[in-house]
Amino acid sequence: MGKAVYAACLKKMPSIVDKSAIEKNCVDDFAFKKRRSYGTVMVDLETHRIIDILPSRELNDVKEWLETYPNLKVVSRDGSLTYASAITKSHPSVIQVSDCFHLIKGLSEAVNRYIIRSFPSRIEIERKGELSSELEVLYDTSNRAKRVRYARKKYKEGHTVNEISLLLHSSPITVRKYIIMSPEDIPEDISISREREHERAMKQKQEEVDEARALQEEGHSIQKIGIMMHRNHDTIKRWLNPEFKLINGHYDYRLPGKLTPFEKEVIELRSQGVTYTKIKEIIEKKDMMVVLAPFVCLCKKNELTGIH
Repeated sequence: MGKAVYAACLKKMPSIVDKSAIEKNCVDDFAFKKRRSYGTVMVDLETHRIIDILPSRELNDVKEWLETYPNLKVVSRDGSLTYASAITKSHPSVIQVSDCFHLIKGLSEAVNRYIIRSFPSRIEIERKGELSSELEVLYDTSNRAKRVRYARKKYKEGHTVNEISLLLHSSPITVRKYIIMSPEDIPEDISISREREHERAMKQKQEEVDEARALQEEGHSIQKIGIMMHRNHDTIKRWLNPEFKLINGHYDYRLPGKLTPFEKEVIELRSQGVTYTKIKEIIEKKDMMVVLAPFVCLCKKNELTGIH
């Protein structure tokens, strides 16, 4: 605190304070020098003026300080356990209330915990229908061996390099490498390093979840389990939930494109023989800013994968 702050505080303090007349006040801490030395300030809740300043916030100092005000009835404070203990020891019958900031903060945290406990964080929608084997290969881009064999198969069927690159979401240069690759150089079906890391992480997390649930069966509380496993309260609570799932809902999630809402309509119109340009005009009439390029990509992809 600078000299100007001290001067401002002193101006707000009355010259003479009748301590026996103080019944309702607020105590809060402040920093003389941040992270080094702190003090405690007392404010009259009725006049909103500073009553006194204590150059300490230690329990015994605050307790002795409050005992000099014999007629306290209401004390407003923050969530400090030190102030709560000092007030209780100096004035056991006094009413302790939380200040506005900490009251709203505590309320918002309680509401947040209730929402998390009562409502699911995400809703799973079951997929209807089954994908063809070719589409499964198309969507499973994690295995390079499958992608190489898929590209070579499509090339033998008469598809161009650009069409195959569209299906595999790869560059034409990569597709050409797949096509000219000799059979001996085609890699075996192995999991990539990212998959292995994911599997190890899932195994480790499952072991921790099993350990937490075993400790709960032994009669330990959530707080005790958190201390023993060095985890916070919310994490242990999620692990003990019977509906807890190891894999996050966002894992391997793909963002939909601009034409995703119109995919079924586009397929139906193409099956009727409507041209790309005409379908583009139909979609644009629905106030959707789409361009012909992604539209043509979607149509070609559906044709190559056998969706009609």
